[in-house]
Amino acid sequence: MSKVATRFAPSPTGALHIGGVRTALFNWLYSKNNKGTFHLRIEDTDKERSKDEHKIQIIKSLKWIGIEHDGEEYIQSTKINDHISIANELLKSGNAYKCYCTSDEIEEQKKRARQKKLPYIYNRKWRDLSEKDAPTDVKPVIRFKSKIEGSTILKDLVQGDVEIDNNTIEDFIILRNDGTPTYNLSATVDDHQMNMTHIIRGDDHKINTFKQMQIYLAMRWELPQFAHIPLIHTIEGKKLSKRDNASTLDDYSKIGIMPDALRNYLLRLGWSYEDKEIFTLEESIKHFNLEGIGKSPSKLDMSRILSMNEYYIKNIDENELYKHLVQYCEIYKDKIKIEKEDKIKKSLYFLKNKAKTLEDIFNNAKYIILDEVNFADDDLKLIDENAKKIIAEFKNEIISLNTLNKEGLEPIVNGLIKKHDTNFKGVGQPIRVALTGSKFGPGLYDIVISLGKEEIEKRLISKIIT
Repeated sequence: MSKVATRFAPSPTGALHIGGVRTALFNWLYSKNNKGTFHLRIEDTDKERSKDEHKIQIIKSLKWIGIEHDGEEYIQSTKINDHISIANELLKSGNAYKCYCTSDEIEEQKKRARQKKLPYIYNRKWRDLSEKDAPTDVKPVIRFKSKIEGSTILKDLVQGDVEIDNNTIEDFIILRNDGTPTYNLSATVDDHQMNMTHIIRGDDHKINTFKQMQIYLAMRWELPQFAHIPLIHTIEGKKLSKRDNASTLDDYSKIGIMPDALRNYLLRLGWSYEDKEIFTLEESIKHFNLEGIGKSPSKLDMSRILSMNEYYIKNIDENELYKHLVQYCEIYKDKIKIEKEDKIKKSLYFLKNKAKTLEDIFNNAKYIILDEVNFADDDLKLIDENAKKIIAEFKNEIISLNTLNKEGLEPIVNGLIKKHDTNFKGVGQPIRVALTGSKFGPGLYDIVISLGKEEIEKRLISKIIT
């Protein structure tokens, strides 16, 4: 058998959909597992809707999640003449014919099908008619002459044997009346010319596969192997679409989902290997196979994505976590100044506590990252006259400490609790607000230790306690 070659073939008519990312991932992993090649084909023949910005986003998104293609991108629009040439070959060999039906005739056929509640199939009117009878004022389309009798079996590497009656496949158009090729022709020619050995894609393409197989057979080309992956559904069980929230990679990266976590989640979305849940990149490549893909749709579960992300946040090296945080903040939040690096790195062990996303870590670390404390009106109301006394006394006690640690801070806080006849919240909350601008976030002792005496003194003599 030839060296394994797979491809991912998105259309640059919009942002890359999460289902497309999983398809790309499965293709990439399968080729790498078999020491083959993985290619990216940009299907940009829809000139009105295709945009360079979408192409750039697709490539950037795949790279972000760790998928890089071999060689240059294959741009479909540059191969149109090849597609047209094959259409003409099919015409000459009798495997295709010119159809002169007008748009009104086609619409009438569709109307009758709807009335009978049947799927529309072109009635093959021009299949055996002579072009001598053709109207001179109609530009024809070229239709593939599909098989009418018998059945075709698709030996699907995921779904098993799938059989279809040939008469249910219409004589589909391969060349429009403006001379442009259609998807089924272009994709087939491209896959042949790219020497693709395995076509792995969503199971909504199964009918296209039956059509494309006929073109392969008519051209006497070697058939690739096909694998159709069940689609991704919403948690409610509906087909996931681009209109759903969190349907593109950008939707995940902007809330602080890390690429390794999302890749691991997508790997396990419809695929399994024994009872293993967490896979390194190397393990993903080593263990991936088509036999592990299920036959039923998978449900996209945001809670599972967050859980997977939390696992990575807790378990990856903190230097690596800091790099992810810096990149995330630079794109979506406030850029972290270099002088803050040491302080944040030393504090990551508690800043990541209970954090499910990089955004959670940013929110926990905001009091370090930002030079000025911003106060919400509701939080400022917590700083009443008694709270100001507690804050002032806390500041004076802190100054006298040689070292900031929990052992030294606990007696100070307990002393204030007793003196003011209150509880930990009564002391801790106003101090926390004064230092961070919020009553939420990391523990009080962690905040104090991470800021240091000089920064604490500066913050506690701010306008709210004068």
